[in-house]
Order: sequence, then structure tokens, then C-alpha cells
Amino acid sequence: MVTEYKHRIADMVLQRKLAGKGAVLLEGAKWCGKTTTAEQIARSILYMSETGKIEQNRNLANINPALLLRGEKPRLIDEWQVAPQLWDSIRFEADHSSSLGLYILTGSSVPADMSQVVHSGTGRIGWMRMRPMSLWESGESTGEVSLAALFSTPEQIEGVSRLSLNDIAFLSCRGGWPLAVSMERDIALDQAYDYIEAVEKRDISKVDGVSRDPTRVHRLLRSYARNQGSQASYGTLRADLQVNESDTFDEDTIASYVKALKEIFVVEDAEAWNPNLRSKTAIRTGDTRYFTDPSIATAALGIGPDDLMGDLNTFGLIFETLCVRDLRVFAEALQGKVYHYRDKNGLECDAVVHLRNGSYGLIEIKLGGDHLIAEGVRTLSSLSSKIDTTRMKAPSFLMILTAVGDYAYRRADGIYIVPIGCLKD
Repeated sequence: MVTEYKHRIADMVLQRKLAGKGAVLLEGAKWCGKTTTAEQIARSILYMSETGKIEQNRNLANINPALLLRGEKPRLIDEWQVAPQLWDSIRFEADHSSSLGLYILTGSSVPADMSQVVHSGTGRIGWMRMRPMSLWESGESTGEVSLAALFSTPEQIEGVSRLSLNDIAFLSCRGGWPLAVSMERDIALDQAYDYIEAVEKRDISKVDGVSRDPTRVHRLLRSYARNQGSQASYGTLRADLQVNESDTFDEDTIASYVKALKEIFVVEDAEAWNPNLRSKTAIRTGDTRYFTDPSIATAALGIGPDDLMGDLNTFGLIFETLCVRDLRVFAEALQGKVYHYRDKNGLECDAVVHLRNGSYGLIEIKLGGDHLIAEGVRTLSSLSSKIDTTRMKAPSFLMILTAVGDYAYRRADGIYIVPIGCLKD
């Protein structure tokens, strides 16, 4: 059954990128919808990994790349990493054409071998990351509160969420995979398990040609899931694997596995945010561990919605990953990035959305409840008071992003309370 295309925030971002570059490389995890999104814009398409044509396409990329690039523009080159040498041909055409928006390249992994590529593509080829669907894109969020609008610090916001905690548990386990969004509940929940099975048995070894034991990959994914939302070092992951998985990974092996998982966009850690502070507080600079979608974590742990409802501590970590996913999707449209803050004294801010123009918002992520919201208020107020506004802008907004709560509103102290079921870009 053919389902109607659900519009993505990436549609607009891709159009904007194409207007300023000769080509755009659209990267992201398998099944997140890259090809389908690119197909909406492309006027001709080359599927590099089409069955029976892979070797033909590789050979042509070597001896007559211009033939592969022939077609109405913009031309989509899907899974371009099958023949990385096409990069230079695309860069050359973009460099010698008076037109923009000539090519869209899609890929589910970083090419293992770029040794034949001469030019970086700087100035001619733009990069864009695509992620699984946010709740706004999949239709679960009402979208009554705009993240973009919060940067103008509105005096009042309004929104009503339709999502219960049970709903959030299900959506966390289903994930934002476009195919799963339109499926019946039990079938939809299967998709993340199928995804990590493909990662373990095939994708992680295919990315760089290094054979990896699927059982060990699964154990590492479970360890990563237990440590998501933390700055766990490779040493910490190794200790966790020894205790919980009876596996004797060394740190170099863990590093190689994690690198491969990043190259196929399964793992997407958050960089540390480094603001100007009034005090000389040491800021932790380690990346914070996240998956590109919360369903990868739940599938790796072998848990479902009922398990999350019975373990709110784990649920809180999974919900944080869901929120970071959505914030990243929205930030991409705003030309921004999502960071994490933590200092040596344990003061921690779950997400900082920082835009190119220097504006930023501080966000705490909580399942909900008065005591958790009060905790988030204390964190936001403490961090905000430490920022040296003589050396950088004051935060545009302070927000607590919740799983439950019927309404989105602005408190008397100016802090926004927003259920994830009300948020959009």
C-alpha cells in the first residue's frame, strides 16, 4: 500500500541549501526518509545501489562519470557512497556551471574509502543531516508552540497537548521511522528491532569492511543505551560491559565500534556547550551519549512501552533522547545546533539550542510532575545567573520540556513550560 508523503522539515531546509550550492549531500540513518524526501525535489534519479546495477554503476563512475550525471536537474544520486569517486565529478560540474542546485546526494554511511577524492567540495557542495521524524512531523504534536518563536521571548504562549504518558512511552519505542508511523501499533514496534538487527549483522561491518561480531555489537548497543544522556568515557563503557555483559572489550575496540556506529548515523553524541561564565567554573568537555532515535535504545535494551511505565528512571533517559532528536530536527531548520552543558560542580542543562547568530535557549527535559519541574526551574535559574552577559548574549528563553502536562504556558518568572506534544520548529 502506497502511503501519502508526510511533509518533513527537511523539505524546506533542502530547498534552501540547493538555492545556494551546486550540490547538497543529504546524510542520515537508514530508514529516516532521505531518499523519499529527495525524490520530492529531484527531476531525475540515479539509484546507485539498484539491484543488478551496482557494478555497472561503479565501473561507469571510473570510466565515464558524466554519463551517470546526465539527466534533468536537480539530479538525485542515491547512495552515492557506492562510488565515492563521483564526488570530484560532481564538484567539477558544480564549479563550472552557472547554475545552482544541480545534484542531491544521499547516503546512509560515511564512505570508507575517500582516497580517490581530490577536492573537498568546499563552497560548491553543502552538507545536511536528516534524522527520523519529530513528533510534529509524524502528526503527534499539535505544533502550537514554535521553537523559532521562543527566540523572540514572547510574553505569552498557549498550547494544549493530547499526549498521555502512555502515549509518550509508545512513541519513544516506536521511534520516528517514517515507515513505522503509519503502521498498526504492534507492527510499528517491530521496526526498531529490525533496524538494530540490520545494524548488528550487516551495516556496521559494511561501513568500513571490518568484520564485527553481531553479538558484541548488540552488547555494546545495550551498554550505550544504559549510559545515554551521560558523558560516559570508553573506560566507563568498558567497565559496564564487564559487569553487565561479561564481555572483555578493550577501549580501542570500543572506540572503533563507536566510530563505525557514528558513521552509519546510529549514534549521535551531543557536544559540550562552553559559555562565558562570571565564575571560573570548569566545564566538562566530554560529549554526551545519545542515539539518533530513542527506539534504538529501547530495542537494544529489549524493552517496550509497559517496561518504561514501570521504570520511570529509564523512561526519563529515553524521553531525553526523544526530545534531543526533536530539538535537533527543529534546530536544523533554524540554522542552529543542540549542545549539552555540565560543569565540575554537577550543574547540568539537558539541551542548549544555539543559533548561528549567537542567540540561544536553555532547556531542561523532565517527564513531568511538580517536583521535577521545580528541579528544572532551579537548574535553569542557576545556570542563567552564571552567564556573563557582558561577554555574550543573555539566553533568549528558559524552557522546561515535559512529557506530560495539559498546557504550554509562561510562568510568572518567565520560564516556559512546554509539553513535547505542543512543540514544532
